[in-house]
Amino acid sequence: MLNIEFIRNNLELVEKSCQMRGADFDSREFLEIDKKKRATNTLIDELRHQKNKLSQNKNLTPEEILQAKDLKEKIRALETKLKEFEESMDKLIGDLPNVLLSQVPPGKDDSSNKIIRRCGQRPNFDFNPRGHLDLGTELDVIDINRSAKVAGSRFGYIKSEMVLMQFALLNLVFKVATKFDFKPILPPVMIYPEWMGKMGYFDLKENNIYFIEKDNLNLVGTSEQSLAAMHQGEILENLPLRYIGYSTCFRREAGTYGRDLKGILRMHQFDKAELFSFCRPEESLKEHELFLKIEEEIMRLLELPYQVVLLSAGDLSKPSAMTIDIETWLPAEDRYCETHSSSNCTHYQSYGLDIRYRNQNGKTDYVHTINGTALAMGRILASILENYQNKDGSITVPKCLRRHVGFKRISR
Repeated sequence: MLNIEFIRNNLELVEKSCQMRGADFDSREFLEIDKKKRATNTLIDELRHQKNKLSQNKNLTPEEILQAKDLKEKIRALETKLKEFEESMDKLIGDLPNVLLSQVPPGKDDSSNKIIRRCGQRPNFDFNPRGHLDLGTELDVIDINRSAKVAGSRFGYIKSEMVLMQFALLNLVFKVATKFDFKPILPPVMIYPEWMGKMGYFDLKENNIYFIEKDNLNLVGTSEQSLAAMHQGEILENLPLRYIGYSTCFRREAGTYGRDLKGILRMHQFDKAELFSFCRPEESLKEHELFLKIEEEIMRLLELPYQVVLLSAGDLSKPSAMTIDIETWLPAEDRYCETHSSSNCTHYQSYGLDIRYRNQNGKTDYVHTINGTALAMGRILASILENYQNKDGSITVPKCLRRHVGFKRISR
């Protein structure tokens, strides 16, 4: 969430950012609640001071005893009022998205996203390319039909050579990321809703994030969430502090009907390697560039054609101040599909989680957080199947994975 002091000092900036995002923010309501909250706090302090002064006298007169009782009741009433103002302010601030960075283009939705560059050579087939689900089913490396009987739609069995390819991909990702001092982490896949809310994901609880009511736990939608919360309440040293987490992730994908629903592109359960960094505010833009550099290095090693896309204001998630996606070419669908996403969340998550560092003056301030997809396994496997397919239905294994899997081709 946004720091209340930051909002006070940057009211116009917050208003402009919310307008670009299409988010509601009534600055007059904010100022009114803030004024009442601060005035009530001041009055409570004054009355407590009077009460404490009276309590120092052990021989109170009857009038002073009544006065102390009256002060106690007034303080209690004001504390109730203060709690109401604080709840109203928390609701108002909790609904606010992060403030956009200046690089973010305007726009209401993904139609205004900006293509930065396209890289890699699209395959030039002398046959009509087939979709990854058809290929995977025929090769018996993807089984959607049996998983539907077990768990319903948007689940899948990944089998045989594809399993070996997934772990070869993980090996590749860790090899690249650890060159840049990213520490490998296997994080929890469950997290308290309190931390989800403080990171800006509270509004997703009902429509996209699985909630286990009996245990009061959410299943993570990305390991970003458990990686960020790992240091809640801490003052960090030796920044940047970089992690690469690998976990199974869970999303209900509510409201995504008609988008990437074929095969294993958008599943309720999927595995993902996630980059995450805590850094100093002045270094966050450079750190974000490093995330993109790592993502592109992985794509070049896999020799997959892709485009880099800067998301517009209306297409950003609530915690993000700027997001850059990588979209990979899907020949069968004749389009690019999102496979990677990296975001600079500035101090939005660290303020909610109270994660700080000491600046040059020795004072504590909030770190910036960066997150990014190293590889979403299902989507990248689908991309490999489509881009590396052969006329006979076999799949050529990318060169960088062959040593790890022990074969050059998947065939019937």
